[in-house]
Amino acid sequence: MKKGRIIVVDDNLGIRNTLKILLPAHFEVVETLPSPVTLISALEKFSPHVVLLDMNFTADTDTGNEGLYWITQIKNVAPKTEVVLFTAYGDIELAVEGMKKGAFDFVTKPWDNSKFLTTLTAARDKAMQNETPKIQSENSKSGMYWGISPQMENIKRTVEKIAPTDATVLITGENGTGKDVLANEIHKLSTRKSKKMIAVDAGALTETLFESELFGYVKGAFTDAKTDHEGKFEAANLSTLFLDEIGNIPLHLQAKLLRAIQNRKITKVGDSKEIPVDIRLICATNMNLEKLVSDGIFREDLYYRINTISIWLPPLRERLDDIIPLSERFIKTFNKKYNRNVKYISPEGIITLRKYSWPGNIRELQNVIEKAVILSDGETLKSGDFQLNSICNSAQNVQIAAESLEDAEKLLIQNALNQSGGNLTLAAKQLNISRPTLYSKLKKYNI
Repeated sequence: MKKGRIIVVDDNLGIRNTLKILLPAHFEVVETLPSPVTLISALEKFSPHVVLLDMNFTADTDTGNEGLYWITQIKNVAPKTEVVLFTAYGDIELAVEGMKKGAFDFVTKPWDNSKFLTTLTAARDKAMQNETPKIQSENSKSGMYWGISPQMENIKRTVEKIAPTDATVLITGENGTGKDVLANEIHKLSTRKSKKMIAVDAGALTETLFESELFGYVKGAFTDAKTDHEGKFEAANLSTLFLDEIGNIPLHLQAKLLRAIQNRKITKVGDSKEIPVDIRLICATNMNLEKLVSDGIFREDLYYRINTISIWLPPLRERLDDIIPLSERFIKTFNKKYNRNVKYISPEGIITLRKYSWPGNIRELQNVIEKAVILSDGETLKSGDFQLNSICNSAQNVQIAAESLEDAEKLLIQNALNQSGGNLTLAAKQLNISRPTLYSKLKKYNI
């Protein structure tokens, strides 16, 4: 993704020319310098997010001391600029020393393009986080994180245009992308925000409950109807009705829904009187409704009725720039919930989070961060703290059931034991703790 500014400092002309070709596809501004002599003035002129810094510039010198010196100079002049070290020697001790002085990470020559670009873009993302405090403040107030990816910026502009209207909106996207959060955001920016949005998981309604839940019923309509019942349409009068998973509604029930949407009138079960309803309708689905229409599974007239404005939420793997800011928001949330003090994600951790494909999208990221915060021992989450081999079912259980750190930790241990069939070695490995630590916790929680 083309975003951010980078300065490459390397005395090798061939490398500079190669990077002039490679990096512009990922950075908006790419500057190259043959030596660090003019680096300070370049920092002031270009305000780079990243400096890719060679470790040696003097002929026949491979100590790396020049690189270490210039790291300090860069951090003194531009403390928010991230430095990635560039060395041909793969000197791990030297790289570690550079990172102690404030470098973000290092890469060795010759480089692998994929790993090389992942490191540089991760450094860029960390630097750019410091440039968006206003966005983060607005997001924390609204509950909606728009992020800095171009896709989400376009969606934000669309939402700002349509929210004040009563236009019907269809939100599509994979599971876990935040369709319900976006629906709530549209409602909060609408003229109907003074009333609560009514949300319905339409796909979970059985045939027997469909009409009574959506349209309500009157006393005596059926055996257990002892009083009148207000349906979701009536409850959403003068507000917003959010029908989630609308693609799961059986075909034979879609006509009843279409009639209510089209006429803005409902008839309660057991009654003949029509009740007018004034609603703003937002629908969501993870399905391809156009294909369902062509397959004869979804009514074409209903599809066009709910699709005045269509918004597609991209999966998290296409929003790489938003992964770390989202992670940091979740860290703050779970620090407060579990009384933890996690402050940072290590450079290796950042790369790990960005490289993962996130099949469960934002919901999975939230679960992964929650689990990492619960089990963390210090202020920094490292690559090994993120359990990415599953959809983190145990973290989902924790989110539902735990109200304290102790509850959460106990649940995680119980889930790990269940998943490992009682094998303590496997359970400890899954929890990323040692066997003695696991023994201690089993004794503590009397498991």
